Amino acid sequence: MNSAEKIELMGIIRRIRDEHQISILLIEHDMKLVMEICEELVVLDHGVTIARGEPHAIQRDPKVVEAYLGHAYAERLRAGQR
Repeated sequence: MNSAEKIELMGIIRRIRDEHQISILLIEHDMKLVMEICEELVVLDHGVTIARGEPHAIQRDPKVVEAYLGHAYAERLRAGQR
């Protein structure tokens, strides 16, 4: 999907969620889309849940960072560097 299609998809998902007052299970690897649309995340690493919570907390979770960005990045994050 291109950027315009992703923005349109986010609008459709929000509209369905809000109009029908339902929860939606979204399985997606595009982190920008996930972070902008999800209220709660469950992160898996090889089928095992490693984190659950709000997007702002998940993106700083050391287990998530290490699983998806690598050990060196996780160490820099812990040290206050990026």
